[in-house]
Amino acid sequence: MTEHMTAPGDLGRRVARRREELGLSRERLAALAGIDSGYLAYLEETAASPTVETIRRLAAALETGVEELLGGTVDLPPGRGLRRTHPRLEKLETDECLRLISPGGVGRVAFDEPGGPAILPVNYMMHEGALVFRASFGGTLDENLRTGVRGVEFKIAFEVDRIDDANREGWSVLVRGGAHHVTADERAAAVASGVVPWAGGDRDLYIKIVPVEITGRRIRNAS
Repeated sequence: MTEHMTAPGDLGRRVARRREELGLSRERLAALAGIDSGYLAYLEETAASPTVETIRRLAAALETGVEELLGGTVDLPPGRGLRRTHPRLEKLETDECLRLISPGGVGRVAFDEPGGPAILPVNYMMHEGALVFRASFGGTLDENLRTGVRGVEFKIAFEVDRIDDANREGWSVLVRGGAHHVTADERAAAVASGVVPWAGGDRDLYIKIVPVEITGRRIRNAS
């Protein structure tokens, strides 16, 4: 009897995302996995219930694991696997750093608060050469990123990264600059960035960072 699996989470979305990361067409992935391309399209677009063997074939073709495709690692930190045989650490030039972070996404704000150093994840967008994110008035980021002196800003760090667990590769970019609380006159420009916090709530304070220093690193596999 053929065993079917009701995959937890959005299996189709994970398959499509990983396929796109590898630059594979549906037809190419279907050929690699030994399945029909029409079925692959159905799997990516609906809540399908594929066989265990199909999931195994897709995982192998996508250079990942069955657990990753099924969403079993969603609540686990990335980067748990062993390194590849010949890793290479590269320094990224400023232009490459900007290219990597320009699409926006999730980054981490590093700052000091009374209890010590803190790091918080935020959704951000790049707009007019600056990183823009949103926070709550009176919240942690608002209170701890204000100097209380007009025209004087705290210099903070902002980090963005991408981890490819399947290939044991990744990159990270570190931006340093002043934390500028957007004024009423500047608000329209900040709103135009289109940044939307996943956390929701009243996050009507816009903060932007104009980079004064940008550095980055990438881990590649030489073989």
